[in-house]
Amino acid sequence: MKKQTVNLVTRSSQRAQSTQRKIKYWPTLIILCELRDLCVLRVIKFAMILFLLVPLFSCLNNEPIQTQVSSVQVHASPENDAIDIPDNYGFSHMQYIPGPLFTLSSNNALPGEPVTVGMIISEGGQTIRAALFDSRDRRIARTTFFPLEDPGTGLLLKAAVLAVPSTALIGNATIKIENDDVVIGELPFSIGHREFYSETIALNQANTDLRTLPDPERTAQSNQLWVIINTIGTEIYTTGPFIRPVTSTRRTSIYGARRIFQYTGGGTDTSIHAGVDYGVPTGTEVMASGRGRVVLARYRILTGNSVILEHMPGVFTIYYHLDSLAVNEGQIVEAGQLLGLSGATGLATGPHLHWEVRVAGENADPDAFLENPIIDKSDILNKLISTTTD
Repeated sequence: MKKQTVNLVTRSSQRAQSTQRKIKYWPTLIILCELRDLCVLRVIKFAMILFLLVPLFSCLNNEPIQTQVSSVQVHASPENDAIDIPDNYGFSHMQYIPGPLFTLSSNNALPGEPVTVGMIISEGGQTIRAALFDSRDRRIARTTFFPLEDPGTGLLLKAAVLAVPSTALIGNATIKIENDDVVIGELPFSIGHREFYSETIALNQANTDLRTLPDPERTAQSNQLWVIINTIGTEIYTTGPFIRPVTSTRRTSIYGARRIFQYTGGGTDTSIHAGVDYGVPTGTEVMASGRGRVVLARYRILTGNSVILEHMPGVFTIYYHLDSLAVNEGQIVEAGQLLGLSGATGLATGPHLHWEVRVAGENADPDAFLENPIIDKSDILNKLISTTTD
């Protein structure tokens, strides 16, 4: 019995000592578990930081940002062009974009057609440009982004409008986004094939002299015109589409025609027709193609009585050879408002209206602005928002 009693006491002591050891090491085990959880959290945080910083370093290294397009329906009101963004697709979830996002109104165009570049960026103080490069990597068009609206989240919605020159090479091209001449994004683009016809125009002595004799005033007028059509302002008076400036559809020359001028002395010269000529009689009413500001309304040696309207930053319509003017410089006009009466002033072989569209200095096909808006905010937003949800 004593042996058994001793054994019982021994077992009880062992159990007590074991319990004491467990109690003694519990704090250590708790601390180890907490350290393990802390390490896991740190690893997760580190991974999240890497996820956010990698796109940022990509931007700093000037690596292009590629965007994709899908569909999220955002609508613009035709009455005031305001944006109606669904609650679940607002800008709120885009406050922490790692870099600017870009999209195109279309990935391809023909010579003479416009293309709009949309952008969302988190900083508004930078001068960012869009430039079109052809298949030989030559820059053939360039313009500056301008603000469309500030959604109030620290992000800016901007746009830039380019026109494909009528002389552009067909094939693959690239639209590069530049910040102080540093490329921060690239968008693939394609330029399609387009045929242009040629025409020969015989000039009388008066018109030959207008083109050939040196004239400092004519040179000054050309320099002034170049400054106007290359100005990128800030006001948006309309986003299009345009309307025709006359009711007649009779045309005597079309956009992009390759012209040969025959001088009275036997010489010749060539040029490219920058607009559309409507063969209308003197005195025909000429209307504004869209709401805009009159930036020029005066007589010019080559183009006669002339009117230029600014419709949005870098986008202008031009009306030449008018018999009389009905507007003044600085005036705001509405679409369809009378600008003047057609005529044959300046270098003209007969009564007609020359109608022209300029985009960042480049001549563009007026017909390309009649069907669709120049800037479709809904389309831009749908494409930009999709880049954050894909």
